[in-house]
Amino acid sequence: MSLQHDHTGFANRTATAPAGRRMSANLFLANLSDADFALLSPHFERVSIAVGEVIVPAGGRIDYLTFLDSGIAALLDTIEGERLHAVGLIGNEGYLGWPVLLGDDRSPYATILRAEAGTALRIPVERVIAAAEQSDTLRRALLRFIEVFMIQVGRTVVSALGHSVERRLARWILLYHDRVRGDEITMTHEEFRIMLGVRRSSITDALHRLEEQHAIRSVRGRVIVREREKLLALAADTYGSAEAAYERLVRTLQI
Repeated sequence: MSLQHDHTGFANRTATAPAGRRMSANLFLANLSDADFALLSPHFERVSIAVGEVIVPAGGRIDYLTFLDSGIAALLDTIEGERLHAVGLIGNEGYLGWPVLLGDDRSPYATILRAEAGTALRIPVERVIAAAEQSDTLRRALLRFIEVFMIQVGRTVVSALGHSVERRLARWILLYHDRVRGDEITMTHEEFRIMLGVRRSSITDALHRLEEQHAIRSVRGRVIVREREKLLALAADTYGSAEAAYERLVRTLQI
C-alpha cells in the first residue's frame, strides 16, 4: 500500500488557510488573497452532493459556481446521443461552472459526481461576476484554473489518440487518487469504461495487468492503489502537465 504521507493528491494536501476559511477544504479558495476571498464568502451556500448526482446536465444553464470540499466531478461528453466519454475531473483543487467566466452560461459537458459523496460551497454566478469585476486578482485566479483544466482536457485527448488502454487507465487512476481521501477508489469497471471510452473487457484486461505489476489491487467496485510510483511510471507523460501547471498558476496565487 502507498503511504498517506507519500500521496501528493489534491484531497490530501493541507491547505494553509486563514481561520475564516476553515469552513471549506477547497484548495482554490485557500489560495485566494484575504480580500478576494472576502468578496465571495458572504454569498456561499453549503450543499451536499450524492454519488451519481448530475450537478449540471450537458447544455444546462449554469446558475452557480461550485467549490467542492470533497467528492470528484467527472465532466462527460456525449457521442451519437448516448455514448459517454470523460474529458476531465475536478475535485477540491478547483471549481465547477467555469464556462461563465468565458461568457457562456451553458455547460458544454454533463457534470456528475463520482467515487465518493461530496460537500461543496456554491455561489450564484452573478455574485462571482460582480466580484471578478471588482478585483483583477480574483478574475485572474479564476481564469488561471480554467487554463489548468484545459491542459488536463488536452492531455486526455492526446492520450486517447496515442496511448494504450493500460497507460490511459494508469493516468485516470492517478487523477482519481489525487482527489480522494486515501488509497481506495470506489469505481466500477463500467465507470472506468466510460472514462476511457473503450469496451468493458479492455478495462478488465488493463486492470489485471496493473495488478500483475503490483500497482493496484482491484476488488468488486473498488480499486486500491498499492504503489503510486508504479502508476506514475506506467502513465509516463500522459500525467503531470496539468498538475505542474496547477502548482505554478494556482498554488502561487499569493506570491
